[in-house]
Amino acid sequence: MEFVKESFIVNGNLSLALLDKRITNKMEKSLSERNIEVIKTPVCNETYEAITHHPDITVCKLNDNNIVVAPNVYEYYYNNLQPLGFNVIKGESFIEYNYPNNIQYNVAIFGNYAIHNFNYTDKKILEYLDKNNIKKIHVKQGYCKCSICIVDESSIITSDEGIYKEAIKNELNCLLIEKGHINLFDLNYGFIGGCSGLISNDTLAFFGDISNHPSYNEIVDFVSSRNKNIISLSNEELLDLGSIIPLCIND
Repeated sequence: MEFVKESFIVNGNLSLALLDKRITNKMEKSLSERNIEVIKTPVCNETYEAITHHPDITVCKLNDNNIVVAPNVYEYYYNNLQPLGFNVIKGESFIEYNYPNNIQYNVAIFGNYAIHNFNYTDKKILEYLDKNNIKKIHVKQGYCKCSICIVDESSIITSDEGIYKEAIKNELNCLLIEKGHINLFDLNYGFIGGCSGLISNDTLAFFGDISNHPSYNEIVDFVSSRNKNIISLSNEELLDLGSIIPLCIND
């Protein structure tokens, strides 16, 4: 296996991913049938129930084998990822219950861009972005990875108007879709980034049946225009599980 070279961009066939442990059996089976192994997240008891297992709340995948994790769950990730060759970096920000003290690692990084509310980004991630000359696009939204479905190095999907406006201003390809229609346990609704992720260089996967989303046709057209396909990992309702965090591809 090779490490995924860029944060959320999968150039190859995904072979190892980090996922919310509450993933349904159908979704997990669908990934297994595609030869994708899963590492499941630990609980982060310090935040609220709906996002306690979301990987994009406590983890930020950087380039190659580098991964920043919240101190709350550092020991778990060190024990599970370091033996696989990952450089597990302990972040400086503890995850807490209330916003904005649970958004420090929820950064959308793709190509040469990073989108976040950089008033709250963990220092280790900021150091990485600056060292690698990655363009920082500042937005008011803190749950950026939750809110952004990454399609390729310069293309994203979101229901957040603030993110959409900043993306367009920075000449990114961005599709604005209807809000809601995605489950998030006991909350009103979840987000498109949290229920999706790339699983190969030409395939974008969704947790649940994306065809039930009212913006489905626009999503298909947009993703197709970027030379990628869409798959639903189950026939269940769309579920925000805090993103597919890609770790390794087949070599």
